[in-house]
Amino acid sequence: MRILGLVGATHDSGLALLDHGLPELIIEEERLNRQKRTMAFPSHALMAAFGAEGEGLSGVDLITTPWDVGRLRRTYLKALVGHFPGSLSLIAERSHGPQRNEIILLNRYLRRRLKRIFPGRDIPQIVNVGHHDAHAASFFVSPFERAGVLVMDGFGDDASTSVYTGEGNRIERRWHTSIFNSVGMIYSLVTGYLGFADFSDEGKTMALAAFGDDSYVARFRDCIRLDSEGRYTINNEYFSFDTYGQLRPFKNKFFEVFGPPRARGQEIDDRHRAIAFGLQKVTEDTVLHIVRELTRTTGIRDLCLAGGVALNCVANARILESTDVQRVWVPPCASDTGAPLGSTLWHYHQTLGHPRRFELEHAFYGLGYGEEQISSALRKAGLVFEHLPEVELVARVARDLAAGRTVGWFQGRFEMGPRALGNRSILADPRRRDMKDAINAKIKHREPFRPFAPAVLLERASELFQIDQPDPFMTVAPQARPGTEQLIPAAIHADGTGRLQTVERRANPRFYAVIKAFEELTGVPVLLNTSFNNQEPMVASPEDAISCYLHTQMDVLVLGNHYVGRRGEPAASRAELEVAAAT
Repeated sequence: MRILGLVGATHDSGLALLDHGLPELIIEEERLNRQKRTMAFPSHALMAAFGAEGEGLSGVDLITTPWDVGRLRRTYLKALVGHFPGSLSLIAERSHGPQRNEIILLNRYLRRRLKRIFPGRDIPQIVNVGHHDAHAASFFVSPFERAGVLVMDGFGDDASTSVYTGEGNRIERRWHTSIFNSVGMIYSLVTGYLGFADFSDEGKTMALAAFGDDSYVARFRDCIRLDSEGRYTINNEYFSFDTYGQLRPFKNKFFEVFGPPRARGQEIDDRHRAIAFGLQKVTEDTVLHIVRELTRTTGIRDLCLAGGVALNCVANARILESTDVQRVWVPPCASDTGAPLGSTLWHYHQTLGHPRRFELEHAFYGLGYGEEQISSALRKAGLVFEHLPEVELVARVARDLAAGRTVGWFQGRFEMGPRALGNRSILADPRRRDMKDAINAKIKHREPFRPFAPAVLLERASELFQIDQPDPFMTVAPQARPGTEQLIPAAIHADGTGRLQTVERRANPRFYAVIKAFEELTGVPVLLNTSFNNQEPMVASPEDAISCYLHTQMDVLVLGNHYVGRRGEPAASRAELEVAAAT
């Protein structure tokens, strides 16, 4: 059975193809239309998957979508009735969830859009899967035969937090909160209050928290109150998003207690840092509260996390440090980027009853580009390049990195999810304390308080960090061991953590080889790894990578076996003209 998972009415639109229980292709629309956090229908992804005429669609047996229409209607009706007429704002605004017409007629909407892209093609049956069920279905590709599953996000079709247990090819939901009793929503709204983009920049709030003090922790504990039996309650004396949505999410009491919001571009001060710390601390405490009760009542010591809150790698590390959980597993696409895949997995295993036969060990299910495509793009850009055998290529890149050069690293199929995991990465030397500032100034142009990730050989990770399990998807930020900060200062955050990625030879042989070669030169089994982009979605195609290289001060570009060590005058001049025209 070949199942197409499709998100086409919300942020993180995209698709996933599952063939007899095995992921075949996973594409986020933003990678192809180059609009970050796009809400556009995934037409580019669909044409890449099935051809411009949709000829490949005939091989799809059915379509799944990670929104349950019936649940959505009941949830929205209850919300409208509960605070009418103010609640009309919930359907008037352009939110980050499904829009009003798609809520009411989601399947019809999807079918109409598919027919518009592929006229004359038969559209397979569309099956709705619950939103949190789709997130929880990542359990089916986890390394665990039996596990607890915690899903937390802004909101789904009937919940914002759901607790499940999974065993074999079955998952059971034990309890859930309402969509407005949402820690994820509070985190996103406060991110917007702090002057960042809500539903996008939560990672900035998490990073900023490391620089704050505890002066606002007690106030946030009044906003998010911990109840018995692992539950919590959002204190609606502070919030009005259950009535007015994102148009007016805070009540006056919030501003009386926390002060005025930070305007975009306003200097970040100690109050902003302390608010970020308080929010992060209480979020962590809430997650730990839920997990402790789950382990107490089930005896299960393995845990899967999914939903947008599962991208909070600091909270994930605290689960390992401060609960009875022995192993944590988070998929690379824990947010809604993984919802299309999750909907296919839920239907294949939970609904149809097929046994599990696959463990997700890497994230490389995007599009790949051949050597001829790469060389053609390089020639068209006017770049001088060498085509090197793998052994020579790896050795040269390791020498470049050891010499302090930044390397754009483009290999194979691109990653799913928001993290660069070794196929669309910018690599650098973590030993240089000034490297983070240099990358920000020359390439990334992002806030100086945000950290970069250490990619470390799996077998050496526990020597440098307080972790004794793999973390191939950059989802846990454990404390560095004594001496690690002096060894790789550019990769350690202000709070002493590192959002590490463990790299295993089997999962990504070439990336592993580069880190190993760097270790042989320097004695350090770690590279600084950040996403290959500059204020845009992660690069997907050779053309995207070349453009990023030419419009930044990156030192080296590697595309497959093609090595570019200098821009050359024609390409550099063209890039300067493009920048001048754009500004």
